[in-house]
Amino acid sequence: MVTQSAEILKQSVLEVNSSTFDALALDIFRFQAEQNPVYRRYLQYLGIDPSQINSILSIPFLPIEFFKTQQVITGNVPAKVVFESSGTTGLQTSRHFVHDPDFYIKVAIQIFEKFYGSLKDFQILALLPSYLERNNSSLVYMVKHFIEQTGSEHSGFYLNEYQSLLDALQKAHTQNPKAKVLLIGVTFGLLDLAESGLDFSFMKDFEQVVVMETGGMKGRRKEMLREEIHEILTQAFSVNSIHSEYGMTELLSQGYSFGEGIFELPASMKVLLRDVNDPFAWVDSSARSGGVNVIDLANVDSCSFIETKDLGAFLPDNQRFRILGRFDNSDIRGCNLMVL
Repeated sequence: MVTQSAEILKQSVLEVNSSTFDALALDIFRFQAEQNPVYRRYLQYLGIDPSQINSILSIPFLPIEFFKTQQVITGNVPAKVVFESSGTTGLQTSRHFVHDPDFYIKVAIQIFEKFYGSLKDFQILALLPSYLERNNSSLVYMVKHFIEQTGSEHSGFYLNEYQSLLDALQKAHTQNPKAKVLLIGVTFGLLDLAESGLDFSFMKDFEQVVVMETGGMKGRRKEMLREEIHEILTQAFSVNSIHSEYGMTELLSQGYSFGEGIFELPASMKVLLRDVNDPFAWVDSSARSGGVNVIDLANVDSCSFIETKDLGAFLPDNQRFRILGRFDNSDIRGCNLMVL
């Protein structure tokens, strides 16, 4: 029964749109309120009767810290993979127990292709050194499957092999200057590459090239403003803007920025902003900034309603948003995005 219900919900997630989002979110809430022991107990402690919740604005969001201390699982199907956050030495990491990794990849591919087009048209060069040093990164898992989808001999991971990465880019350009190229990397890795002394000026001749940072200094370099980072990277790689990914271990969906740290969300995600002093109060729309709560419908098998430690601000359209930083008392996240 649980498996069948979960499968129906997952199919609905793949087909969701703005007009069906709220109703599906409520269906998933009721499913998780019943079938997720951690979330169910949390609701009980709050005195919440799930049958009385009729709006997404009334849904309690699970503090993200629970992923560090509990197995946040909906249903009783064992996990096939366990994604773990990178964290910082000495800090407890988050773990996301995923028993349907194929669904995760299906969602991730659908989202990426909605924003950027078919992966089969791309050549992907991934510079994710700190993530590759672990074997349980959701980002590496996703990018690995993206690379496989490209079918390109030039696509691949590069640990600290800057010259090899440069050679691959040059070969890709020589063979097909019109090819779509995605250079995706953790922020400190892209900065190291930009300052390696290698010449990437030829990248301006690519018709379609995307340089995407996934955030994170991981203690390797001093923290920098996003503006400063993007200025260094745009000059080094001869591109007009730096793209970004908004994702984390605890979420199966991703948001993307085409530049200036302005994020757009896929159909399976929604961001709400809470009051920084009262986690159960929403900020006035005119204020536009607050703590980031994320609804990720793809989290069918864990929890779709996450109270993060990020601070965010909406743009005037109340749809797109920026990440402003982190709460002062929160752990430094491996995927932390720089303060504007």
